[in-house]
Amino acid sequence: MLEYVADALMILGGFFAFSGSLGILRLPDFYSRLHPAGTSDTLGQLLILGGLSLKVILDSSGDGLSVGKLVAISLLLFVTTPASTHAISRVAQLSGMKPWTGADSKEADFSQKEEDTNE
Repeated sequence: MLEYVADALMILGGFFAFSGSLGILRLPDFYSRLHPAGTSDTLGQLLILGGLSLKVILDSSGDGLSVGKLVAISLLLFVTTPASTHAISRVAQLSGMKPWTGADSKEADFSQKEEDTNE
């Protein structure tokens, strides 16, 4: 039964990692793309490493060193990924990068319609 749970955790983690990569491709600006990079990928990594930990426990009859290493990697990723995402967004803000509000494209469409009606 625990093998199925481990497999399900790894598949679910792969789904979250894949959906995070799709979010990076589909979202409109830099700040929006940082969100799936920091959240979905972190959750995906934790689920995959949790599934691997269960597999190690089941396959090697409780090898504590390998499980300890996987837990240490999980904790390290759990702390560093959101912190690095925050640092990257802070540097982008300090360098003057403005977030996308959607108003730019609406104003461009509206001004173009006004020019068309004036002619």
